[in-house]
Amino acid sequence: MANLDSRLVDVIGGRSAKALSAGFGLETVGDLLRHYPRRMAERGELTDLASLRIDDDVTVLAEVRSSRVVRNRNRSGSRLEVVVGDGKGTLKLTFFGNRQTWRERELTPGTLGLFAGKVSVFNNTRQLTHPEYVVLRGDGLEHLEADAFAGALIPVYAATKEIRTWQISHCVEVVLATLDPVDDPMPAALRTRHGLVDLDRALRSVHRPDTRDEWHAARRRLKWDEALGVQLALAQRRLAAAANPATPRPAVADGVLAEFDKRLPFELTTGQREVGEQLADDLARPHPMHRLLQGEVGSGKTVVALRAMLQVVDAGGQAALLAPTEVLAAQHARSIEALLGDLAHAGQLGGADNGTRIALLTGSLPAAARKAALLGAAGGAAGIVVGTHALIQQHVSFADLGLVVVDEQHRFGVEQRDALRSKAKQPPHLLVMTATPIPRTVAMTVFGDLDTSVLRELPLGRSPISTTVVPVGERPAWLDRAWQRIREEVGAGRQVYVVCPRIGAGTEIDVDLEAEFDDVQWPGRRPPLAVTDTTAMLRDGPLSGLRLAMLHGGLPPDEKDRVMAGFVAGDIDVLVATTVVEVGVDVPNATMMVVLDAERFGVSQLHQLRGRVGRGRDAGLCLLVTEAMPGTPSRERLDAVAATTDGFELAQLDVEQRREGDVLGTAQSGRRSTLRLLSLLRDEDLIAAAREEAAEIVAADPDLAAHPLLAAQVAVLVGEAGAEYLEKA
Repeated sequence: MANLDSRLVDVIGGRSAKALSAGFGLETVGDLLRHYPRRMAERGELTDLASLRIDDDVTVLAEVRSSRVVRNRNRSGSRLEVVVGDGKGTLKLTFFGNRQTWRERELTPGTLGLFAGKVSVFNNTRQLTHPEYVVLRGDGLEHLEADAFAGALIPVYAATKEIRTWQISHCVEVVLATLDPVDDPMPAALRTRHGLVDLDRALRSVHRPDTRDEWHAARRRLKWDEALGVQLALAQRRLAAAANPATPRPAVADGVLAEFDKRLPFELTTGQREVGEQLADDLARPHPMHRLLQGEVGSGKTVVALRAMLQVVDAGGQAALLAPTEVLAAQHARSIEALLGDLAHAGQLGGADNGTRIALLTGSLPAAARKAALLGAAGGAAGIVVGTHALIQQHVSFADLGLVVVDEQHRFGVEQRDALRSKAKQPPHLLVMTATPIPRTVAMTVFGDLDTSVLRELPLGRSPISTTVVPVGERPAWLDRAWQRIREEVGAGRQVYVVCPRIGAGTEIDVDLEAEFDDVQWPGRRPPLAVTDTTAMLRDGPLSGLRLAMLHGGLPPDEKDRVMAGFVAGDIDVLVATTVVEVGVDVPNATMMVVLDAERFGVSQLHQLRGRVGRGRDAGLCLLVTEAMPGTPSRERLDAVAATTDGFELAQLDVEQRREGDVLGTAQSGRRSTLRLLSLLRDEDLIAAAREEAAEIVAADPDLAAHPLLAAQVAVLVGEAGAEYLEKA
């Protein structure tokens, strides 16, 4: 008999075990049983052949419509051509070779089968060449591998050309026949409260259900295992973080913060005041704050974060602001100095006596400026240190680091954030800011050990942004009108961004979209538009005579600073850039943005980009230029962005269209995903319930000592690397 830890090679034999290991990394019986069927096909429920895509490796359930032997035209011999259908479409199966009589007799019209292979096109007809297949007959099956398909429900697994779905199904059949009853780690009372089947039944029914209801019940139980495991790990991390000591940084009545608030030239929004109170309370506690601040583009997160930093400075500590790019770090430093005025120049000529100092630390600083910044951080003269990844280098030290603010968290790896926090004598308070709103279930899991604050309302004086899709495939004249509109904006004294997906010919695309979406390429598609080519085209063509400049990640740092400073000063009319302008760049006089090849960008990315305009008194305009045709997923994304400025609504759409990724950091570590069934979008209620149950279990049993099977399951689900990832995150 076998258990979940038994080696597959000992249960199903070396050949199949080797194929499962090579294809999916499956080594044990438990690994195989958690390789769940993608779906349950049903006899009479044929595969939608119209949905098949070229080059996909597929398994289809279809019925033979015709078969015939055809002589080859350009070479000797013959081939067997079989046409299968689903009632709406057809697919050709081609078998080369002269000796196909036996196959022709087997694949007669009316025969039902599972056919597996790679979809290709020949003479405008989709086909599978030499597919592997299993014939399904109602009166018993001739193939041993097909025994499992005798029932009404047919499991269809993710498969490879080395091991097909029916072979995986046979391996599962062998394993289930030898499997000892599986102990259930989930408390019986919890199962009863939520109407969950036991684990042994779930593992058997998810592969061999008698009915669809039984299959759904098994999947629901297994989703609970995944959700509860993650939430238990997060609850343990929250408990451990709460037990860590941190230096309290309470507000003082007559410090820099109070003086700053007196001088503010605008009124804080209700949301800014409420979030400010949350941060002030957190900072005053003797345990480290772990808070995620998410807010719309332009909702005033920087002011909220600055007020928190000043509270720490008043309490004798320092704050570090970690920015993803040198352009953004330099801008943060400039804007903080501008907001503070003489309060940012303590001890300097003209500086306020009760102020502090701002230090900027990036990799490209000149030696003298770098030395001054390092001394300011190490000696404590600089109360606020702004920088890029240069802040985490070994030789950078702080006198008393009390607060770490991470801007645009998705731009930093967990290890980078952790390295900065390690520079404090005690765990510092942590504030993570993102302008990409995060759906609630994603926040509950990916950021489950952070408290969350949200800024929804925009500050007074912010102008609305209108967004329009420019479909150059259907209406090429609209692009000419876009260039004309740029001239009108510049003629009115305003400035414009033009955004491209890559820097120049031969460079890689500057957005990661092509790995996320399958629909941005089509036959005959030209390469992505580039900043260098587009700048030359505009300078010599529709925008000749205007002051154009380029900004992208390939420029030397001092050149980037010079260009950005020129744009801020109004010396540049049109800035042609990559997504380096996506976050944080603040030029109130910029009122228009044209995004070229807009379908190559993600929904949240486009929302970020358009947030760069309309930051002053004049209304903003964003034009999304695309060749994507109506009805395509690409066009639907763009239409969704044009239809709403609600970032939270768009964030939900963005996660739906992108791969959800792995909560425990698979994307960063390269490990296999631990979430096989749980959907961060569709299973919101389940995740919320698991979070409550996990909090209760951990509150009563922090180390899960009274739940050894549950502790073991969490260890398997999370693993050492995942636990470390969660702890750092």
